[in-house]
Amino acid sequence: MARRPRVALGGLAYHVMNRVAGRQELFEDSADYAAFERVLAEARKREGMRLCAYALMPNHFHLVVWPRADGQLSRFMQWLTMTHTQRWHAHRHSAGRGHLYQSRFKSFPVQKDHHLLSVWRYVERNALRAGLVRQAEAWPWCSLACRQGKLEKAPELLDDGPVDLPCNWRALVNRPQDQQEVDSLRACIQRGRPYGQDAWVRRTAAKLGLESTLRAVGRPRKAARDGEVRR
Repeated sequence: MARRPRVALGGLAYHVMNRVAGRQELFEDSADYAAFERVLAEARKREGMRLCAYALMPNHFHLVVWPRADGQLSRFMQWLTMTHTQRWHAHRHSAGRGHLYQSRFKSFPVQKDHHLLSVWRYVERNALRAGLVRQAEAWPWCSLACRQGKLEKAPELLDDGPVDLPCNWRALVNRPQDQQEVDSLRACIQRGRPYGQDAWVRRTAAKLGLESTLRAVGRPRKAARDGEVRR
């Protein structure tokens, strides 16, 4: 008998991304990746954050999180990035040499339906899309490899999400995403725009004070003069 999909519960889900400052690499070797995963596990436990998916890349990382309360995302990310920065510099004896991360983390809320699965898939496809591996699950520093391989670290890092993953999830992650979908997700990353159905996006933007993220980018066009043709 087919499994009934779990009903999406309360609380917003978010995509979160942060990037290293300058041209340096955030993760230079497997020890760096493993060290970040340890900090990530600590932050998850310390703040009670539900971490649904993640992908660590050489100069940035992506997370899909499902906070339990207002303000939890900011506390979680502040502790995560501050603690990782301190340990990163301590390991390199480079304390006091400037910021590790480019800026404050970027995030956007996601509707808990197929839109969340699109974001989840985008995150777990990162290494494959970048050409680092031939199969997404071959990248050891992501939630897909962690879950599919049933790795020992999985219980310390991952939570179930508000929607169930399809039984053919690995095949879906390895299948290319529609470019329009990818472009839409990247626009949400850059602008912090909610991602979901239009009505949900408008309601969420109004609730969170994100109306400016829905406006068109660039200066508005001047009204055409009489007889002037618009192009």
